[in-house]
Amino acid sequence: MQTSTCQMTGDCRIPDRATLPKDLYKQLADFIATLPTKEGHLVTALHKAQAIFGYLPREVQEFVADQMGVSLAKVYGVVSFYTFFTMVPKGKFPISICMGTACFVKGADKVTDAFKQQLGVAVSEVTKDGKFSIDCLRCVGACALAPVVMIGEKVYANVTPDQVKNIIADFQ
Repeated sequence: MQTSTCQMTGDCRIPDRATLPKDLYKQLADFIATLPTKEGHLVTALHKAQAIFGYLPREVQEFVADQMGVSLAKVYGVVSFYTFFTMVPKGKFPISICMGTACFVKGADKVTDAFKQQLGVAVSEVTKDGKFSIDCLRCVGACALAPVVMIGEKVYANVTPDQVKNIIADFQ
């Protein structure tokens, strides 16, 4: 098993302009150290980084590149290619609204408008308290449940604009 510099010295090589909590970097470095090999595990490391930090800003990408022994360009290429990864902060409860054909035809745009009105933010924004963010997805693959809304891992089916207020209340 590999040992990270964080485990040995308690001092991770954190980017000079780091603004995120140092203990989160240590947690990520410790995880990367448990990988059987760094080769072929960049996506795994990035998934963990996003789970820890909530998103992947440049400073986290730099840290992952350093820990994985790859270029920042390679890390950025992966982050920008896969839609799962985000370089923009999300709320504690990220709201994802499916805009696939079935969902859109059944009123997903009206559901989106109801979330925007209730929360006072636009798509891709985070509420002032950091609790919620709204994003639209191309398709979640649950067309029979259209329109579909996901908040974190929880799935809401056949959502109407009238249900939005109660859905938000589930998380307050």
